[in-house]
Amino acid sequence: MDRMAYFNGSIVPESEVRVPFRDYGFQMGDGAFDSARSVAHKPFLFKEHVDRLYKSLGYLRLDPGLSPKEMLVLTHEIFEKNRPLLAEHDDYWVSQWVSRGMRSMNRIAAEGAPTVIVECSPLPFRGRAQSMRDGLDVMTPAGIRRTPPEAISPRYKSMSYGNLVAGDIEVQAMRPGATCILLDTRGCLCEGLGSNIFIVRDGEVLTPHERYVLAGLSRQTLMGIAADKQIPLREADIDLYDAYVADEAFITSTSWCLVPVKSINGKPLAAGAWGPVTRRLSEGYKERLGGFDYVAQYTRHN
Repeated sequence: MDRMAYFNGSIVPESEVRVPFRDYGFQMGDGAFDSARSVAHKPFLFKEHVDRLYKSLGYLRLDPGLSPKEMLVLTHEIFEKNRPLLAEHDDYWVSQWVSRGMRSMNRIAAEGAPTVIVECSPLPFRGRAQSMRDGLDVMTPAGIRRTPPEAISPRYKSMSYGNLVAGDIEVQAMRPGATCILLDTRGCLCEGLGSNIFIVRDGEVLTPHERYVLAGLSRQTLMGIAADKQIPLREADIDLYDAYVADEAFITSTSWCLVPVKSINGKPLAAGAWGPVTRRLSEGYKERLGGFDYVAQYTRHN
């Protein structure tokens, strides 16, 4: 059966969604999106992701023609329509995509209404199972740096991932299967494709300053877990020296929740993939998910 999606006012089979090639999102990457995930076939942080979407849209001065409440209702509706297609141990990304719509050839403006899509995509558990079990190899590309806030704010979730994709392509050429984390223009750890990085040193957790990254909701969740468990955590400038001498490191993202890092640029971390602080925070994340073992959800596919 075909999954269902919302597309410009109608709910249709996903295979019938067609975006014109003159759409601003396709031609210029002009738009915003956000993605929540389901957990054990139940919504998780749907409202928070929609709220962040509307902050991104506000930054772009882009009106989707739907209120945040209407977008949230649609998001739940699309998820419910697609939930019966989930296998027992699988879950979805649930995403909203908004572009400025059809491009005018005469001026920098859109013609007509924006393009709005709400859809579900299965999470890639099988392809990631080994990484969840053994940890990620993180690489920082030498030739690509993260777009600085002086150019455009990284704090909104843009449809244009060109900068992050270019970094990942460089990393895959160096070490296929590695995870890309870009440095900022100052040489400090920044972020990757939809992911935030943390390092642990002497029991303290450090993560890049929000000014330089898209502050993920999983990042925010993790910071709350650390506060509850009285684990010291602060934002900091983290250069490669800090990364190489760290005891532990991990990444957070909507799909991963929390996944350990075992090496950075080929340098193994002192405590290995699942160090004590990483493990303790992971257990706290499971508690936030209502006791659901997201790690086992990944590793059972291995």
